Amino acid sequence: MTTKVPFIDLTRFEPEFLSAWQERVVQLSSAAQYIGGPWLNAVEDALTAATDAKFVVTCANGTDALQLALRAAGITPGDIVLIPDLTFWATFEAVINVGASPYVVDCDAHDLAIDVDRVGRLINTVRPAAVIVVHLYGWGSEALSILRHLCRAAGIPLIEDAAQAFGVRYEGKPVFAEAQIATTSFYPAKVLGAAGDGGAVFCQDAGMAERIRCLSNHGRTGHYQHEAVGWNSRLDSLQAAYLELSLLHINARLASRRKIAKRYRDHLLAWEPDLVAVGPPDAYEENGYCNVCLVGDSALKQAIEARLQLTGIEFARIYPAPISAQPGAKALCAGHSGGRVASRVCESVLNLPLFAYMTESEVDLVTATVGRAIEQHRQTRSNGSG
Repeated sequence: MTTKVPFIDLTRFEPEFLSAWQERVVQLSSAAQYIGGPWLNAVEDALTAATDAKFVVTCANGTDALQLALRAAGITPGDIVLIPDLTFWATFEAVINVGASPYVVDCDAHDLAIDVDRVGRLINTVRPAAVIVVHLYGWGSEALSILRHLCRAAGIPLIEDAAQAFGVRYEGKPVFAEAQIATTSFYPAKVLGAAGDGGAVFCQDAGMAERIRCLSNHGRTGHYQHEAVGWNSRLDSLQAAYLELSLLHINARLASRRKIAKRYRDHLLAWEPDLVAVGPPDAYEENGYCNVCLVGDSALKQAIEARLQLTGIEFARIYPAPISAQPGAKALCAGHSGGRVASRVCESVLNLPLFAYMTESEVDLVTATVGRAIEQHRQTRSNGSG
């Protein structure tokens, strides 16, 4: 089957983007300037301006960003860290890789973020050394300000995993602006993607930023002077130059994504009670990272997926299983609070194609295909009951 609408298309560049990028590659290559240098400083300055964070330290990838944040926050082997049950594996993996123990917490049925009420109870009972909240799908917890307050009051670092949330605004400000410490990923499929892997840590404290930078560069304080055991997690200059160029176009990309996300919700909400098009809580302006449909009727979900495949429309399931159900997690979890909500979300989730500069005809084809699948399912159900 020929693909008519890809799930994501990374080649939808702005006019002249590729020629501008090629010029930068020639400049970098002719100077053999691959590590450090002016492009790295430029992109960190641009990221600081775009997010209103006080300090930004780039690194090699989003998983490293989490590990750097955990280390800089003082997390040590044996510590317990609360994480959501609904997230990408890297959130769990980062906690394990610093020697700590993840304690998974169910998600909220409304916003799909970590259940803040459960976190509040666990702070008093489990006494975690840190909490990781994940801003999933292009928005975050409706109770983010409450969660931030809970952790501040308890003296517990709150690490905000914003790998899917670049460009998200919370209460009128970039979601990074008031985060104690936050991370993101520049994996190419992200809203702000690099030409390879990349990541960053955002924080409010100069001392923490210095420690993150030290850890990301072999624990260096001088070229042959090391005050800590870190590792090599530098962002290379090619990625920095690509990201800095992409940031010049980020507002147009965000506007395109947000428009498409809204079109999907406007169409899907009118069709079927068992198909819920999830969107951001009122306090958020989303970044249009992805479409999220929850299809509670498994037969309807199968019918939609079959029709999409038949038409040549790609789709995804982000994520098909919670962390607690992963084979690699079972022997490593310090505990598990709840889990039924995350499991239901994973069973019912369906993600339709969404990417910057997706055409109106592509969106129309997707929505029409879903509509036909719903109508056919209704007819089949009606004939069966008759």
